[in-house]
Amino acid sequence: MEEEVRRKIPTTLQVMAASIEDLLEEISGVDDPIEELQCLKTALLSIPLRDLRDSVSGQRFNVIFSLLHSDDKEQVELCVGILERILLALGPVTLAQSYRAELQGGLTHPNDTVKILALTQIGRMVEHPEASTEILNNHDILAATICCIGEEKMEVAKQAIQSLSKLSHSKPGLDKLFQTDLLKVIKDVMATSDIIRYRIYELVVEISSASPISLGYCAKSGFIAQLLGELTGDDVLTRATSIEMVTSLAYTQHGRKYLAQQGIMDKVSNMIKGADTDPFSALYIPGLVKFFVNLAIMDSPQQVCETYPVFQNKVFEMALDPDPAMIGVALDTLGLLGSTVEGKQVFHKTGERFKAVWLIMSKIAGAGATELRVRSLDAISQLLTLQLEQQTEDLLALTESWFLLLSNLPMDMIRNISIQPFPELHCAAMRVFTAISSQLWGQKLMISTPSFMEFILDRSAGQTKDAKDAKFDLMGSLVCSSTAAEILGSQHYIRLKTYLREGPYYISPVVAVCTEGAD
Repeated sequence: MEEEVRRKIPTTLQVMAASIEDLLEEISGVDDPIEELQCLKTALLSIPLRDLRDSVSGQRFNVIFSLLHSDDKEQVELCVGILERILLALGPVTLAQSYRAELQGGLTHPNDTVKILALTQIGRMVEHPEASTEILNNHDILAATICCIGEEKMEVAKQAIQSLSKLSHSKPGLDKLFQTDLLKVIKDVMATSDIIRYRIYELVVEISSASPISLGYCAKSGFIAQLLGELTGDDVLTRATSIEMVTSLAYTQHGRKYLAQQGIMDKVSNMIKGADTDPFSALYIPGLVKFFVNLAIMDSPQQVCETYPVFQNKVFEMALDPDPAMIGVALDTLGLLGSTVEGKQVFHKTGERFKAVWLIMSKIAGAGATELRVRSLDAISQLLTLQLEQQTEDLLALTESWFLLLSNLPMDMIRNISIQPFPELHCAAMRVFTAISSQLWGQKLMISTPSFMEFILDRSAGQTKDAKDAKFDLMGSLVCSSTAAEILGSQHYIRLKTYLREGPYYISPVVAVCTEGAD
């Protein structure tokens, strides 16, 4: 008897499903469904996603899709919110089998949020082996997705690029894009405008980066040759944009190999050489420099600097340039290259040339625009940093010599910067101290500098979260050093460990003292 009663009591999921079904019926029976749509959205959001899948399975949501065809913006936005929740609960195969036509309609909807909804779901489907077959067999969906790259709103185009780039993960997807008439669709969209052309390049670079095979498809289609040809075009803005795309292509090993085979490294090197006679070179020189920075970080700073000396020479020139934009790029480049041992050694080999640049970096760190000061301090800290396994006698001597070259009293210089009323400067200065804190000579300077230990142990200095975190990183670096206890002394070392144990945001308790006769 009890078992029979239990069978008659509906489960929570049954109640949820019935509630959703009732709301759908109510929505289909009214002319102005805003209130009912809001109730349905609230109901869907209240159900955990794992339970929602069972609640919505088997139900049809045609009424919600049909309500997207409205001039009422609020109604459309509510429907999009509802469908986002429902479709996320359904598997990609169910989407492909049950809602393919509705999603295809969404790709040409006048409302951008509907397009983005459709593109997001198509992206989910193309990632699933079975569901992607359904999409690959639907020429119209893929053609409409490609056309979305030409939409005015960038968010729509980005989502289309993201969804299409996922096709590159399979050979059938690559075949469909590059060996059918969809290739003509891509080229037609590409011809719309300069802006759209570069969006297609972005798609091509995304696909090319996936694997050597996908790069081969893109190269065979002619897109990459076209992109590389833009590097030496007459329009300087086009050059600047194209070098960014080519740099993205160089993020992968197979991309770099392809660019080398096409002679692009030499071409970029020659572009840097020729920039001196181009009055508009400031627009694209930073991109050319970043291209070589990427190569150096990915492969070998020494090899890149020795093979293309014009790159290193240009970075040094930019550091001495009066243009703040050029100085900023030079500082970032010096920091990135100098964060590696090879980069430090390459700079050291240039002798007096790097010393001149280093002195300029010190000058910038000490005065000028705050942003450039921070970038200079960060470059300095990167150049001074040595991991424990890198701390050979020669490298320790090198970083020490650079630090002492900053000023007559470099410890005081960096400390004075840190106490200026700019939180970002304080944090950048702390990063310089952290860089030298694990090195023996750095610890010796800290303990020999009057009141320095009291300064870094003082919690009242630097009250922002970032400042407290930067100070805490310094403490952690000192405590983790095997030489700190001996160099700094046991008393300071114990205080450092206490600071570390209490955490970055510890506040010392204030003791209230009451005096006799006080109110």
